[in-house]
Amino acid sequence: MHSIIYIGKKFGNFTVIDSAERAENGTARWVCRCICGKEIILPSYTIRKGKKTDCGCITTRHYNATHNGSNTPLYNMWKLMLYRCENPKNHAYKDYGMRGITVCEEWHDFLTFKKWVDETRESEDLTIDRIDNNKGYSPSNCRWASKKVQSNNRRSNIKFEYNGEIHDLAEWSEILGFDYKRVHNRISKLGWTFERAISEPVNVNKRNKAQRRKYE
Repeated sequence: MHSIIYIGKKFGNFTVIDSAERAENGTARWVCRCICGKEIILPSYTIRKGKKTDCGCITTRHYNATHNGSNTPLYNMWKLMLYRCENPKNHAYKDYGMRGITVCEEWHDFLTFKKWVDETRESEDLTIDRIDNNKGYSPSNCRWASKKVQSNNRRSNIKFEYNGEIHDLAEWSEILGFDYKRVHNRISKLGWTFERAISEPVNVNKRNKAQRRKYE
């Protein structure tokens, strides 16, 4: 009798939907549905240990497709986008696929993605950026942005309210003209409030003493 512990759970790009007949050696097997919709039967140890994370659609159709554009910077960008969202073995998967960030179905085809790029990107210096970081890659949620815009759009940026306005630290450093690194360290390492971090002057005596010690 199969345990139902696996049914409904996700392993890589598979979702276990039902139990299957045991193998001849008694190994439990499961009916698994891949993200592409294909259903295959896999033994417990295969899905549990991540020995197979998709039915072959990602590895073959997505990453090893041969067409005009393979091995170009754009192709590598597209490939990494898919890896982050759909390959549990990728180092960035925890920040993308594990968070539910997906790539829309039409962009699983490189040539379709390339067509969108050709029609929307004004400069090769720009990189793809998601407008809403809690949503996936799709034409409606993606834009081309500079590194500065992407930095301002990171989930890790913390907003600070001051004088009735709200900005992240990088934006405030431009507006108020303070030293970003010094204020960042005061807040993150010393636990100071934003107001104290931007207003308290540098202790010149301590700074000079530290500089003298450095060169003694």
